Amino acid sequence: MIFNIRVCPRASRNHIEQKGSVLKVHLTRPACDGQANGQLIDLLSEYFKIKKYQLRIKSGKKSRDKLVEIDASL
Repeated sequence: MIFNIRVCPRASRNHIEQKGSVLKVHLTRPACDGQANGQLIDLLSEYFKIKKYQLRIKSGKKSRDKLVEIDASL
């Protein structure tokens, strides 16, 4: 499965909300040195109740708009 995700770094709290077909994820970490991407993977693994290694950022590692793939076959 592939999800469109809009990331908002440096938010006051971690929060996931669904806006149509896009998940909007608020993260407390800044977007420097991949900190926000790491926190995104942590938060999504808790949200979907899967392991971290099953999530992969397909595109948008340096963008707020990302495509995240869930590998459910593992």
